[in-house]
Amino acid sequence: MNSFLIGLQFLTRIFVVRQSVWTERSFGESVKFFPAVGAVLGIICAAVVGALNFFTDGRLPLLTGTVGFASLIILTGGIHCDGLIDSADGLFSGREREKILAIMKDSRAGSFGVVAMILVAALEISTLAELARLSTKILCAAIYSAPIIARLMMVVTIGAFPYARPEGMGKAFALFTTRRTIFFAAVATTILLLPLNIVDEIFFPCAASATLIALAVTWKFATFATKKIGGVTGDIYGAVTTLAEMVAAIIFLVTAVILQ
Repeated sequence: MNSFLIGLQFLTRIFVVRQSVWTERSFGESVKFFPAVGAVLGIICAAVVGALNFFTDGRLPLLTGTVGFASLIILTGGIHCDGLIDSADGLFSGREREKILAIMKDSRAGSFGVVAMILVAALEISTLAELARLSTKILCAAIYSAPIIARLMMVVTIGAFPYARPEGMGKAFALFTTRRTIFFAAVATTILLLPLNIVDEIFFPCAASATLIALAVTWKFATFATKKIGGVTGDIYGAVTTLAEMVAAIIFLVTAVILQ
């Protein structure tokens, strides 16, 4: 439970019990609970956008999509978006490894980062808007699933790719993440997504498809980063989460349209 609360506090702005002293081990062992943290985010966001879409009778889908996207950013404090911006600035700068790492560490946002964030925001908001047009039920299922799937992708990236820096906050994650951690997170993700089948029989296949495509995108992006800088960093973890969230929502929508 302590590891879950540490993960919840680190990845979100939700404080159940404020943790002020973290050991490297407890910090690293929180990784396996990241999909559960995603479930907390998904439940809150689904409640918010579900209520909005229900009471507006689906007539304000763009507003609903924007609120859904904004809710995730507010709940996480934008930590993953920051990772996407820094990663885009560094990886697409065309510089050598050390310069890329320096750019990624710089708190200032460059043009590549801004463009990447705008594109992701536009795609995710429009996807959520299309889901809202279909039905409140599909919208809630998708926005519940996406944060869970995205945080599983973070676990995969942490466990399957080397850490690029000699030190850093993400180093503790990498040190204590093993294949067993990934397996635990994958089983937890499956358990958390299974209840979707109770709501509608097409929802779990939608989530499964979203997971597989998000995994393919994650692996490609993390491999690209590893070739550039010799591994991944905390910013790459954030970028993977943001991209996987967007991809999961898009694939959920496409699969739902096909299966309906």
